[in-house]
Amino acid sequence: MLSLTANTLKSSIFTPLTPSKSHGSFSNPITRSVNPRPITVTSVLIPSSDKLSPVKPNLYQPFRPPPSPVPSQFRTLDAAGKIEVLAGRMGLWFEYAPLISSLYTEGFTPPTIEELTGISGVEQNRLIVGAQVRDSMVETKADPDVIAAFDTGGAELLYEIRLLNATQRVAAAKYIVGLGFDAKKAQDLARAIKDYPRRRGDKGLQSFDYNLPGDCLSFMYYRQSREYRNPSEQRTAMLEQALEVAESDKAKNEVVRELQGGKGGGGGSKEDETEPNWVRVPVVRLRFGELAEATSVAVLPVCKAEEGREKVVEAPMESKPGGQFGIVEAEKEWSRWMVLPGWELVTAITKGGVAVAFRDDRKVLPWRAKEEALVAVVDRERKTVEAEDGFYLVAVGGDGEGLKVERGSALKARGAEEESLGLVVLIVRPPREEDQLRDEDWD
Repeated sequence: MLSLTANTLKSSIFTPLTPSKSHGSFSNPITRSVNPRPITVTSVLIPSSDKLSPVKPNLYQPFRPPPSPVPSQFRTLDAAGKIEVLAGRMGLWFEYAPLISSLYTEGFTPPTIEELTGISGVEQNRLIVGAQVRDSMVETKADPDVIAAFDTGGAELLYEIRLLNATQRVAAAKYIVGLGFDAKKAQDLARAIKDYPRRRGDKGLQSFDYNLPGDCLSFMYYRQSREYRNPSEQRTAMLEQALEVAESDKAKNEVVRELQGGKGGGGGSKEDETEPNWVRVPVVRLRFGELAEATSVAVLPVCKAEEGREKVVEAPMESKPGGQFGIVEAEKEWSRWMVLPGWELVTAITKGGVAVAFRDDRKVLPWRAKEEALVAVVDRERKTVEAEDGFYLVAVGGDGEGLKVERGSALKARGAEEESLGLVVLIVRPPREEDQLRDEDWD
C-alpha cells in the first residue's frame, strides 16, 4: 500500500489587507517569498493487513469416491456386459459377486437378475455376503492357504460365519478347512461360537476354551446331549460328536467324564460339586430364535403353580396337530398354551403332558436356584413313584403356592407316593435378555 505525505509552504505568499499610506485606501499587494520552501513528497510501502494474519489452512477437500469393489477387469463393463459375466460365471465367484451389487445400484432387482442370469435371490445374497467375509479375512492378513481353500465354492461356507468378528472368522475358517466342514456344520460352528458367552453358569462351561472354535462346538454338543435321557443312544452319539470336535485336553476330559457317567477325573465347574449326584432331570435354557430354527415343536397346556392341584387335573390330556397345516386341536378349551422345540423328552409325551409355570425356581431347584421363573414339563401319565432319584409334581398348601417338586425318595420315605401328580421330565429356564442379537450382529 502507498502512503503520501505533503509539506505545504507557509502562508507568506498572501498578506492581509493593509491601508495604503499614499492614497489612504486599502491595498492588497501580492508579495512572494524570496526563497520559497519546496514541497516534499514521501512514500512508504506498508504491507497489506491480510499478510500480517496467520495463513489459514485450506479446509476444502475435493470429493474422492470410495474404491470400487468391482474387480478392475470388470469396471469398464456396462450392464449388459455384467449380466453376461454373471450368466456365464466367468471367473471365480468372489470376483463376479460384486457385479450383483453394482447391478442393484443401477436399478436391477433380484428377480430381474435371477431371470437374466439364473442366479436365485438367495444365491445372490450368499455371494455378496460371502465375498464381503472373504475381503475382511484378506484385510486381517489371514493365511493365504486358508483363503485359497474357499476360492472354489466357498461362498456358502463363508456366508455361515458372517456374524462372527474378524478374528473369529479367521479362526473358524481355518477350523472349517481343517475338518472339511460342509455348510450345515459351518453354521453349527458359527452358532456355537456366538452362543458360548451366553451360556455362562451352565454345567461344564469352564472346561471349554472360548478361544478355540472346536471347544465352542464341542460344548454345544455337550449341552445338547443333556436334553436326552441318560442313558440313551442319542445322548451317547451327541457326546461322541462333542469328543470328536473338541480341541483342548480339558474339554476332551470333560466329555469323556460325561460319557463315563460323570465319574472319575474331570474339570467340571464348581456347580457340579454342590449338585447332588442323584439329580436326573435335565435343565435347559431357551435362547431367542430357537423356536424359529426348530424343525418340529410341541404344544402343551400351561398351569400356574399357585393355582394348585385342580388346574393340573383339569388341563387337557391330549392335543394333536392335524390337517395339511398341522393345526393343533385339543380335547377341551384352555386359556394358556406353551410352544417348545421338539426335544425328544417333550415329544415322547404322547398324552398327559402339561407345563407348570413357577415364579421362583427355589421351589423347584433349591440346589441351583437363580431366583428366576421357570417351567416344569410334567408327564401326568407317569404318576407312580418308581425312581427314587426322579422328581415328581406334588400339591402342597400354604402361602398361596399350590404346587412344588419333590424327590421320589422323599415321597417314599413318608409314604406319600399317591400325592404325585406326574413325573417331571424337563426343566426349562427363560432366555436371557443379553441373548438377543445386537445391531452389529444384524449388520
